[in-house]
Amino acid sequence: MGCSLVHHPMRILHIITRLIQGGAQQNTVLSCEAQVRAGHEVHLAYGPIYGPEGSLLDEAKASGAVLHEIGTMVRPVHPWKDYRCYKSLLQLMHRDIGPEVVHTHSSKAGIVGRAAGWKYASDIRHLLYEFSDDTPSPVVVHTVHGLPFHGQQGRFTNRLYVASERWAAKRCHHLIAITPAMVEAFEQKRIAGPDRFTVIPSGIDLSRFQPRPEERDAVRGELGIPAGAKVVGLVARLDPLKGHADLMDVLPKLRTDGRDVWLLFVGDGFGRAQVESHPGCQSGRVIFSGFQPFDRIPGLLSAMDVMVLPSYQEGQSRTLAEALLCGVPIVAYEVGGIGSICIDGETGRLVPVGDTAALADAIVGQLDDPQAARGMAERGRAHVRDKFDAKTMTRQIEQLYQEVLNRKP
Repeated sequence: MGCSLVHHPMRILHIITRLIQGGAQQNTVLSCEAQVRAGHEVHLAYGPIYGPEGSLLDEAKASGAVLHEIGTMVRPVHPWKDYRCYKSLLQLMHRDIGPEVVHTHSSKAGIVGRAAGWKYASDIRHLLYEFSDDTPSPVVVHTVHGLPFHGQQGRFTNRLYVASERWAAKRCHHLIAITPAMVEAFEQKRIAGPDRFTVIPSGIDLSRFQPRPEERDAVRGELGIPAGAKVVGLVARLDPLKGHADLMDVLPKLRTDGRDVWLLFVGDGFGRAQVESHPGCQSGRVIFSGFQPFDRIPGLLSAMDVMVLPSYQEGQSRTLAEALLCGVPIVAYEVGGIGSICIDGETGRLVPVGDTAALADAIVGQLDDPQAARGMAERGRAHVRDKFDAKTMTRQIEQLYQEVLNRKP
């Protein structure tokens, strides 16, 4: 870098759209917790929490960060609320926090938050110049947790998201991507080049996910699943893009050759009615557990023979990593950054997006050859523990803050 890094307590403001139970939110709360523990002053701004997906509010409070709910931070495009949100964030930065680092997460917060953060940093930079102060001016960092644009969108929506990201990319000092696939996608869309990115995988608290074979029979009994049945699980919010319908489509094939296969869907969401309307639900072999707290997830994973993620839009997938940590074999569609967790034939089975025939074959392969499946799961567990530890993630993020702050204008 050409200069030594400064190491001092920082004022950090994280901004995220909603504190629901999701991968980006878990990443953000883990970052807040680690940064507070490291002695920094950490703030977290977020929009109203609502809906069936579950909340991370208690975890955010426990992190030690100072929380700020922004009432106008909403997920849908809403010009008036978006403008009011921009003004509220700018006021929060100027009057209440004075952050040295503004770190945005998720699509809406990423757009509005970068706009406000960039204006705030510009204001402070002009002020410092006026008084000839050599203190580093604030920096804006954004994490790409998942692609806001994807092939399931309409043409106009897709172009709108690409244009918005291209505009916002010019209003931050650096970008973090959780997988190399995110960098490639942004480069292909001419949003930002690789030189603007640092890849930092989304970390997991390894201590929370361990194999729990002793809970397998008890959890299955609670769910009404026969002891000898094969269970194919999916841990994800109930949303059409997560591929619940694809699993129900292939259930008849999974149940051939004498297999008693059940589907276990863990999670809730606004798409529940649409998922439950699928004819496959009438088979009597589909179980909806609903929303489940974190400490319940390892036990539910223990009840599964295979964890499947046939998602049409994904960043890195924490749930696949959590399944591997619990010793559960995995199958997934090859989309986004899934390949960083599910390495075909090595840590799991990866199939083309939307290819339900290949999906069924991969699941059957895992069910019918449990020894090979367990071998992949064990290799996957070692891979996740080596590459996706939350401690590594938070250390790399703090180092990046220091590097960006120390760069000469």
